[in-house]
Amino acid sequence: MAQTTVTVSATASHPIPTALWGQMFESGDGGLYAELLQNRAFQVMTPGTTAALLGWKALKATIAVIADSKPVSSALPNSLQLTIPAGNAVALGFANTGFSGIKVTAGTTYKASFYYRFPTASTFSGTISASLQSSTGAVLGVQKVSVVGSQTTWKQVQLSIAATTTPSSTANTFAITVDGTSPSEDKINFAMLSLFPPTFKNRANGMRADIAQALADMKPSFFRLPGGNNLEGPTIAARWQWNATVGPLLNRPGRLGDWGYVNTDGFGLFEHLTWCEDLNMQPIMAVWAGYALTGASPRDGTSVAEADFGPYIQQAIDQINFVIGDPAKSAAAALRSSLGHPAPFALKYVEIGNEDFFGSTTYVYRWKDMVTALKAQFPTLHFIATSNVGSPVLTPKPTEYDIHVYDAPTWFVQNTFYYDGFKRDGTQYFEGEYAVTKTPAVGRLPFPTLESAVAEAAFMTGLERNSDIVFAAAYAPLLGSVVTHQWTPNLLAFDAGSVYKSTSFYVQQLFSVNRGDQYLPSTLPSKTGTVFWSVVRNTPAGQIIIKISNTATTATTLTFVLPFKTVATKGTIQLLGGGGTNETLSNTPANPTLFVPVTSSINTAKTFNYVAPASSVSVLTITAS
Repeated sequence: MAQTTVTVSATASHPIPTALWGQMFESGDGGLYAELLQNRAFQVMTPGTTAALLGWKALKATIAVIADSKPVSSALPNSLQLTIPAGNAVALGFANTGFSGIKVTAGTTYKASFYYRFPTASTFSGTISASLQSSTGAVLGVQKVSVVGSQTTWKQVQLSIAATTTPSSTANTFAITVDGTSPSEDKINFAMLSLFPPTFKNRANGMRADIAQALADMKPSFFRLPGGNNLEGPTIAARWQWNATVGPLLNRPGRLGDWGYVNTDGFGLFEHLTWCEDLNMQPIMAVWAGYALTGASPRDGTSVAEADFGPYIQQAIDQINFVIGDPAKSAAAALRSSLGHPAPFALKYVEIGNEDFFGSTTYVYRWKDMVTALKAQFPTLHFIATSNVGSPVLTPKPTEYDIHVYDAPTWFVQNTFYYDGFKRDGTQYFEGEYAVTKTPAVGRLPFPTLESAVAEAAFMTGLERNSDIVFAAAYAPLLGSVVTHQWTPNLLAFDAGSVYKSTSFYVQQLFSVNRGDQYLPSTLPSKTGTVFWSVVRNTPAGQIIIKISNTATTATTLTFVLPFKTVATKGTIQLLGGGGTNETLSNTPANPTLFVPVTSSINTAKTFNYVAPASSVSVLTITAS
């Protein structure tokens, strides 16, 4: 068995950045954002088409999405029209199947709402029932409201539906049905329908509780928003715009995202920021920087001409003012105050665009013009460049760069010293997206494997060692539905009923929860080796924390030499993997807890041995002073 001696220094080389471990997020519908209805407001839909009824089905009735002659708002021009034949109507209506189902739990109260109107006054009289139904049509909870045909202007209905039954499946629906009578055919238009379960911290328009709690359990220190390519838009007109994502939901038109899905923008800028406050994270916020992903790939993008760039720079200024501006001096800040947050949010870092190694030629003027204007307005903020480091040459010189990498396990293992050779010239780096996404044997991974997570951990020891210049890092992407997704693997997988924590999730959590405030130099791992480590001090707790990644399929003995006056005789170990299970396996919906960290005790001393199991991540915590 291989053996290595690791001598730890008692003197720290640098402090650990408080923002080192965090999260990157791309979009919210059907995942973190708790809305249960898919296509709730028929945004970015073509009226009269089958596609416009995405997520909806008729119940003994005729339904169609129409361009409403008197829409519920200018931002939401479409509505769902239900046709009621003459005579007695009994349980005629429509249902929404949710995002691959709706979880219903007995004793839980769901908040439902919708707008309705009769386009033409009539003598109709009856009730509208809002219900949760099983796949067989059994009613799991219901509330009713009286309606009359004279209601020709939009009226909002808000109901609480208490579920009385927990079905065995999540293949449930939310149904709107009508009972009543009319001597002639009637039509009812519906708009902005919504259904929420109890949310994280009970916030209105809030987050799905189980996903939010899993993310909170990681104890992230930052949240990158609005995230990735979804910022840029498939066209300039379809870019993410902060002002279209705030205020009443009726005023949010939504937009087509870059990967073919519609963003309702219910999880808008204000919700992102209050979510950051709920988890005590600092936002790393991007502003749109004049580049859209027109075409089949980012390389086919479209840039705003420099002469036309002014209005987009102003929109970025307004966005930042919404976050940190003075309500007495800025209309955008006054809007934030009107939403119940007069005090500024915390903001230190603003990212200029996303992945501008695409469109790098035009990034020269887009960076210069935008950063020059933003620095003049916000001199205390830090602005992060998203082009390749040093190429092209940017003016003013960036003080921070965002670097992304997706690759195979071997890349991450071989690049644990990636940042060691970077110049210490004052430039800081944000590892804004990274993940093992493929292996030679499998190709694209559907879920992170033990092998991929251990390789990421090896790379993360290098990030921690170089945290004098790496100020933040985030695995990406964060969330993926196991039913419908654009990208794999993801840190957390989910469906309508459950959240599945990956091996990579546990690695991120182990590093984030077991962070220190000082980095302690030690004997360096071999650049061509298979075992990697980093050592930090948690000064307030009087602890030394050692993180170890063994990427080999055999165990390795490490002898640690700790030069402290006192070292406890017992420490704790948190171990992921190492149980002899095939390292190519994953946590999956069928076996969600195949790999979970196990905590136990370990004998320690000023000099002690630790056998790092094959294909494992270990975190050793030792009291020492």
